[in-house]
Amino acid sequence: MKLYYAPKSRAVRVAWCLEELGLEYEIEKYTLGDPRMRTPEYRAVHPMGRVPALEDGQEPMVESGAIIQYLLARYGNGRLQPAVDSDEFQPFLQWFHYCEGMVMPPMNQLVVETILLPEDRRSEPHAKRATKLLTQMLMAVEAHMQGRDYLLSTFSAADLMTGHSVIMARRLGADFTNYPALSAYADRLEARPAFQRAENL
Repeated sequence: MKLYYAPKSRAVRVAWCLEELGLEYEIEKYTLGDPRMRTPEYRAVHPMGRVPALEDGQEPMVESGAIIQYLLARYGNGRLQPAVDSDEFQPFLQWFHYCEGMVMPPMNQLVVETILLPEDRRSEPHAKRATKLLTQMLMAVEAHMQGRDYLLSTFSAADLMTGHSVIMARRLGADFTNYPALSAYADRLEARPAFQRAENL
């Protein structure tokens, strides 16, 4: 199994999952914007020249959520997700997908406006609007996390997905002033040894 990885990207989610499951894998490491990701050789792995990508004996997978679902189905043995007949299965799916549906769109715009674009092409109004929208999208997570340690009763792959987006939102400057439960949640996730290993590959 081989993971194509870059720090501060969705590839960290996949590495985090691999580490939580204790799976062995090899890694090919890049940095965001690495010219090697635009070569024909790499585009044969990921057509968009991005990360993550996972090779596991078949056609490479390139969507982080799909990769995590694949790893759970193939290697999880029931770990990191509730059973289909569990009362937590529905909220598990909801929070697993919340990040890409609600949190990541404004975060993507914020990353473009503050990191990826050259300074002379960045828009401060667009960045402020993205930050405001990102903070609003986190409101539902803050409300849900009242009195909880994780999104479900125990740590799950929903935390790998939406939890990772919470961590990255805080690092990108989303206003957590009125989000004490979310701040504690992010601290809790960042303290997990598997997260620390995934982030420091």
